[in-house]
Amino acid sequence: MHELALADAIVAVVCEHADGRRVQRVDLKVGHLRQVVPSALTFAFELVAEGTVAEGAELAIEPVPARVCCRGCGGENDVDVFPLACASCGGFDVEVVAGEELQVEALEVADDPLAAGRSR
Repeated sequence: MHELALADAIVAVVCEHADGRRVQRVDLKVGHLRQVVPSALTFAFELVAEGTVAEGAELAIEPVPARVCCRGCGGENDVDVFPLACASCGGFDVEVVAGEELQVEALEVADDPLAAGRSR
C-alpha cells in the first residue's frame, strides 16, 4: 500500500507549510499514472495526520488524466490504457505531458494557531 508512504510525505509538507496553524483542508492533484486509490490515500492521510496540525483536515483530491504528446504527428491527447499511444496516428513515440503529478496545490488553515498537539 504505497498510499501510506504518500500520505506521510503529504502530511510532512502540510505541517511544514502550516506554520503551526490548524489545517482545515488540503487540495491535492494526483495524476492517473501514479495509480493511487483515492479512498486508500484518504484513509492513510487520516491515520498519519493524527496528532499533527493536519488532524481532521479534509483531503480534496483532484484527479489528473494521463496526457501524451506524439513526437511523430504532434497530436496531444488523453490516454487511459497501456501501452501509451497516440490516439491520432497510433504511434508509440509519445511523451507524457500530464498524469504523473502528486502536488499539494493549496492549504486552508485556521487563523488561530493550534493550541494543543504537535506540528510534526
